[in-house]
Amino acid sequence: MQVSEEMFAPVGSGVELCYQTYGDPDGEPLLLVMGLGGPMNWWDPALCDLLARKGFFVVRYDNRDTGRSTKVRGRVSRSMIVKAFLGMTVRTPYSMADLAADGLGLMDHLGWESAHLAGVSMGGMIVQTMAIQAPERVRSLTSIMSTTGRRTVGWQHPSLFPALLGKRGIGREAYVESSARTWQLIGSPGFPVDDEKVRQRAGETWDRGFSPQGVLRQMLAVLTQPNRTRDLRSVQVPATIVHGLADKMVHVSGGRATSSAIAGSELLLVEGMGHDLPVEMFEDFADVIRRTADRAR
Repeated sequence: MQVSEEMFAPVGSGVELCYQTYGDPDGEPLLLVMGLGGPMNWWDPALCDLLARKGFFVVRYDNRDTGRSTKVRGRVSRSMIVKAFLGMTVRTPYSMADLAADGLGLMDHLGWESAHLAGVSMGGMIVQTMAIQAPERVRSLTSIMSTTGRRTVGWQHPSLFPALLGKRGIGREAYVESSARTWQLIGSPGFPVDDEKVRQRAGETWDRGFSPQGVLRQMLAVLTQPNRTRDLRSVQVPATIVHGLADKMVHVSGGRATSSAIAGSELLLVEGMGHDLPVEMFEDFADVIRRTADRAR
């Protein structure tokens, strides 16, 4: 299996994205977009390998403000997060549209006129926005544990608020401990993850360039995103919406609303799945993305 070194792509607005490829460059282009605070290593290499073996040329990347991609300017306070959560007007360093433009800019750098897109959580919001902004560049769309931006769907379980808004310790060890606690809250009860594996990934995430302010900037973009419901009705490409029935971070109503908005989309609801990508389901995820792409032929 061909796996590239990590590379860098200028995508405009002073942003440079770090990315990596899996598979044959002659395969069908597939862009994987991760969620809030998640660098490319949250796309497990085993899953990327599976997708490459199914005929895709896979690209995973660090969104701006994560991993080795550009950390932008603009300080975000927790009071700004609370105001945005309450629906009040807040000035944001960037928007969901900007994050979508980054993905399209990476496609430009790769020389891709169009590609299949798969996004997780915030990544699902990003690929939905890409499909709205540049429909001619999207071959198929797989949106996983995400939502439409409508405030009455895809809400967070109240039990998560202390963990999401509480102050965290400083340094690598504090980040690893905090991550372990968070994934215990939002992970899949039907597919429990080994605590040591969670801690290992958290350590890798920190070592690749974790930015607490970057997470808050991304969170502000999520909280101030527009309601895409009406615009999603214009999406014509094959789409599959995947959501866990045990998701506490983004309620399953977000997935149902997304599927309802995109005509002809397939909705896959998974018992016991929370807000993560269980290794036991890697084959299922790869099959879903492959099946959705095949509908575009």
